[in-house]
Amino acid sequence: MPSQQVLQQKSNEVEAIKNIFKEYKSIGIASLQKVRASQLQELKKSMKGQVYLRVLKNTLIKIALEELNQEELKKLEEYLEGSNVFLFTDLNPFKLAIMLEKGKVKTTAKAGDIAADDVVIPSSNTGQPPGPVISQLNAVGLPTRIENGSVWISKDTLVVRKGEVINDRLAGVLSKLGIKAVELGISMRAVYDNGLMISGDQLKIDVAATKCTVETSNQEAFALALEIAYTTQDTIKPLLQRAHQKAVALSVGAAIPTKETIADLIRKANAEATSLNTKAKSKVA
Repeated sequence: MPSQQVLQQKSNEVEAIKNIFKEYKSIGIASLQKVRASQLQELKKSMKGQVYLRVLKNTLIKIALEELNQEELKKLEEYLEGSNVFLFTDLNPFKLAIMLEKGKVKTTAKAGDIAADDVVIPSSNTGQPPGPVISQLNAVGLPTRIENGSVWISKDTLVVRKGEVINDRLAGVLSKLGIKAVELGISMRAVYDNGLMISGDQLKIDVAATKCTVETSNQEAFALALEIAYTTQDTIKPLLQRAHQKAVALSVGAAIPTKETIADLIRKANAEATSLNTKAKSKVA
């Protein structure tokens, strides 16, 4: 019977999903909202050998999770809403999130899209002749003037903030001005990694700021290690140099002649003798 065949097919799919779950260390869930098929195919190619991507039905995932009966793994269920793509990998989850961010592209907005960033339209020549465009620009809050037969935007103007919905009227103006206000790509909703569930917000890393923090911490740790004479592979050489300098200074101050201090001691004695001689002559005079 066809119904029996459908049930068998679904059962096979569930078994396949369970096997995939067992094979990989990390399981990522990403939203497919605003993701084009061509983008997904390109992403599959670029991640081949590192990440296995599958678009799977949430109902089949839930059945697989139930049958696997792992409490930690069941935390994935709270993210099983809407259309998702599942990413199976052994990569560090933060590296995976960064790879996906790099794969995003800016595109022209349509009505209902969400602004990827604050959109500020600069003061500039639109290249448009006077006409209906003036009322279109004014309708979205852009001040205008006519100069040399063209419509100009009079001053830098914020037209939409990051995360706000772009309406039909603004989408038309942005398209006319060639401004790409929407970001297309896969956004991580969560990653299950070795029993740990990491949300999409936690996966967002400012790489430059993190690198700066690590460098600063390293410099401060190095300075502290030198100050307390804590020996490591990195500090042993400067600590020995500092100890040597202090030993030489102490030897010179205590007038202890060595191969390294004799020259300094002679120069010091000569300077003191010259000083005494000068003082003696001045008293005789």
